[in-house]
Amino acid sequence: TGSPMSGRRVGFCLSDKKRKRMNLHAFHRCSLTDPSLGEFFLSQIDLARPLVPQGPFDVIVHKLSDVIVEAEHDSRSQQLLANFQSYVAAHPGTVLLDPLPAMTQLLDRFASYRIMTKLHNSLRDWRICSPPYLEIHSVSDPSSIQQAVMAQGLSFPIICKTRVAHGSLSHEMSLIFSEGSLADIHPPCVLQSFVNHGAVLHKVFVVGDQHFCVERPSLKNFPSGPCDRETIFFNSHQVSKPESSSDLTAVSRIVGVTSEAVAALVKELRVQLGMALFGVDVIINIQTHTLTVIDINIFPGYEGVPQFFSALLSHIESVLDKQTFAGPQAVGPSATSTALSTSRTVDTRSLSDAARDNRLPLRFCSCHPGFQMKHNSCFYFIVEEAEEMVTYSCVEVMQIGNSQNSRNSLHTVIIIAQNIY
Repeated sequence: TGSPMSGRRVGFCLSDKKRKRMNLHAFHRCSLTDPSLGEFFLSQIDLARPLVPQGPFDVIVHKLSDVIVEAEHDSRSQQLLANFQSYVAAHPGTVLLDPLPAMTQLLDRFASYRIMTKLHNSLRDWRICSPPYLEIHSVSDPSSIQQAVMAQGLSFPIICKTRVAHGSLSHEMSLIFSEGSLADIHPPCVLQSFVNHGAVLHKVFVVGDQHFCVERPSLKNFPSGPCDRETIFFNSHQVSKPESSSDLTAVSRIVGVTSEAVAALVKELRVQLGMALFGVDVIINIQTHTLTVIDINIFPGYEGVPQFFSALLSHIESVLDKQTFAGPQAVGPSATSTALSTSRTVDTRSLSDAARDNRLPLRFCSCHPGFQMKHNSCFYFIVEEAEEMVTYSCVEVMQIGNSQNSRNSLHTVIIIAQNIY
């Protein structure tokens, strides 16, 4: 009896700081006030203890950014991360919000900005874009950086951000006004053309299929083009938090975002990222009124979104309902050999249509050795007879190495995939 969430266990694996900000007690109270939801249990996961006795979990909501970043140089963090990954691999039925590989790419602004750049083509009809940017990998002589800035089409002023998009240092930024001041940067970093936007930042908070827009203060307008002004160093939290009061912000005029364009942006990013909990920083170019994406954030604070708890509950309910309806579809790398021994006939056109309607919750997990991977695609199928791979994306199904479109044909394929939510 009860709803599909009856008796479900939701584990939260968060830092102390994130846990306090989220206020899990309020989350639990929210769940109790909705009579449509059945009983489920919240628990806080302690990475320092064995995970198996703390489970089982139907869903794990986590933000392991600290652990992932520290694991690059800290052996204890490496072990904690390895233990978590081992638990997830051994429990493929546990839904992870969000997948670790997806979250990891957003910790690197080089990776996330490459994703942002693709939006110009995929969302051209909505006049959505991101500013020109340049990756600076290491210390170089000023002249080579100046040449790269010109070649990449950046214009002054230029905003400089750290490569790592996590931690207190990631909020330390600078605004550069001339070629000579490019000597002030500290690689590795990202240089991005500054766009005048009336000192208004639109924070888009995504929770599964829902999203919420909140206005925040932002950097004021500056004259376009190079000038002799000294570099401005600032902390973005001191400029763009709800309670911020800074000399660098001065609202000139507010240009609103269109709900349809934001919805299109969120839908595209959910496909590109494979994530359910993220934030997008959006500004409106005061000259062109173009919706401009300037950053993507992992599991943000959702400040100013009172509906966050109910939206997260709704998403968890939806995820578990789909899992119950679809049955166990996920296979991990350890199960690859089993999956490769099973095949079935699938109409690839029906797969394409189903995915367009968001009825196909599958994503690439692993593939038989020897087949080439294409990381910008979402789904992979192995065609047994022809020994070639068919790559599925939300646009079309094509055969690699064969120009003939295969959308209308039947193939015996092996689907190696995992759930995506």
